[in-house]
Parts: sequence; structure tokens; C-alpha cells
Amino acid sequence: MIVNRRKFILELLDEYNCSHLSMVSSPLDPLCKLSADSRELSKDPTSYRRIFEKLNCLTHTRPNLSFVVHHLSQFMQQPRTSHFSAALGVIRYLRLDPVQGLFISTDPLLTLLAFCDADWDSCIDSHRSISGFFITLGGSPIS
Repeated sequence: MIVNRRKFILELLDEYNCSHLSMVSSPLDPLCKLSADSRELSKDPTSYRRIFEKLNCLTHTRPNLSFVVHHLSQFMQQPRTSHFSAALGVIRYLRLDPVQGLFISTDPLLTLLAFCDADWDSCIDSHRSISGFFITLGGSPIS
């Protein structure tokens, strides 16, 4: 069984006028270093919060978005135009495969797999390291 949010993603693409824009292969450009001090403040912080809420909702069926959505959450207080552009980049990434979702296996063999990664001193603002993990059971993400 596959659980996805295809309709929600297509509506999101239309709402933010991203249906006609080119697709991107990654939810966040690896060279993009977002910080609290970059560029001018967003003219409408409520729009940024709204787009963030929608992307956060998608992380339940698209766990590959979790890292970038967490990263965008750090700028909720005073979002900049660069943060809003990065959020729109995530929506453009969703155009690549709007039907992607969670695969729930019916296989009785439940193999537990865990992955982790870390990045030393990667936060521009706090100079803290970032780490993350991903756990699957029977091929389906559980954490």
C-alpha cells in the first residue's frame, strides 16, 4: 500500500504558482546556506508561516522533506526573502514526483534498518553541528 498526498501537492503547486516553473532535483540546494541575517525581511511573514505549515504537514508522507522543513523552521520569527525562496524551492522539488509517498509493506519479515548522519559546524548562525537519523521497519519509515 502507498500513502501519498498527491492532491494536496498539486493544489500547493497551483496556490504558489509553481506548476509552470522548472523542477529541481533536491529540496534544498546543497550550496544554499540560510542564515538569520541574510537579505531583507519578508514583507509578509504570515505567508512564510503558512507555506511552512503546509510543508510540515507533508513530512508525514514525505520524510525526505524533514531535514529541510526543520531547517526552515528556524526562521519562523523573522523570515527573510531568501527563506521564502527556499520554501518555494521545496515546492518546485515536489513537482518532480507528486505521487511519491510512504510504502507500507505486507511482507511478514520485518527488517529494522537505521541510518544516521552528521555535519560538523554547519549552522552559520550558531556554529552548531547538525545530526539526523532515519529508521525503517519492513521498508517503511517509522522514525
